[in-house]
Amino acid sequence: MGQEFVFRGGTEACEDCPHSDNCLNLDEGVRYRVMNVRDGGQELDCAVHDGGVRAVDVAESPVLGQVPSKKAFEGSDVTIEEDACDRTDCPAYKFCVPDGFDFGESYTINEVVGDNPADCHYDRSLNLVELEKG
Repeated sequence: MGQEFVFRGGTEACEDCPHSDNCLNLDEGVRYRVMNVRDGGQELDCAVHDGGVRAVDVAESPVLGQVPSKKAFEGSDVTIEEDACDRTDCPAYKFCVPDGFDFGESYTINEVVGDNPADCHYDRSLNLVELEKG
């Protein structure tokens, strides 16, 4: 439990699977957290995952991201544009362009986690925050 993933949709191997309705009912590109492994759920064969799969309960997971320090207040709403950063070699890139994030959409800052974990190449003053779709 607690494991997070970004749902990327099904594959060709899912097309003929009798269980695909159960697996593919999430929104593509959204980050989810496993909340619970369902009791009594049987392990099902899966053409994608070696060892099979089991039913779990999931919930949308908050996303860690960077916002300008002057906007980093708990409870405030922010929007991050997709061109936030192009420095893929930066150690903090994954926070400026977070996986499972809908760019251009409004998010609420749940928590200000701290300062930018790396010096910004563009000299931006950034804070690391936990974002939830607003």
